[in-house]
Amino acid sequence: MSYVDGFLVPVPKRKAQAYLRMSRKAGKIWREYGALDYVECLADDVKPGKWTSFPQAVKLKAGEAVVFSWIVYKSRRDRDRINAKVMKDKRLASMMDPKKLPFDGKRMMWGGFKVIVDL
Repeated sequence: MSYVDGFLVPVPKRKAQAYLRMSRKAGKIWREYGALDYVECLADDVKPGKWTSFPQAVKLKAGEAVVFSWIVYKSRRDRDRINAKVMKDKRLASMMDPKKLPFDGKRMMWGGFKVIVDL
C-alpha cells in the first residue's frame, strides 16, 4: 500500500497567490524526486465545529483560509528517501525561511499515514 504525508496550513487570503507559487514549485520538486501525487486544496466548505474542526485545528484567524494538502508515495521507504532529497534541494532552501513563508508555520500540522483503504 502507498504512503501519504498530510498537511493542514492556515494561509492568509492576502498571501494566497504567494502560497500558490510556493506550492507549485514545491510540488514539481517532490514529483521530480518520485512522489506519485502532490495535491493542495483550499477550504471551500469548512465550518468551526462544536469540539473540533479544520479551522479550530490550525487556530484559524479572520482573513485566513485552511489549506488541506497531501503527497502520495509508493511506500514509507520511498517517502523517507524522497523527503531526504527534497530537504537538501537548494531550490526549496530559499522558500524555507520562517520569516518569509506566506503562512504561520507554527500553526501548520502534518504527519505521515499508512494507506489502509484505496478503492
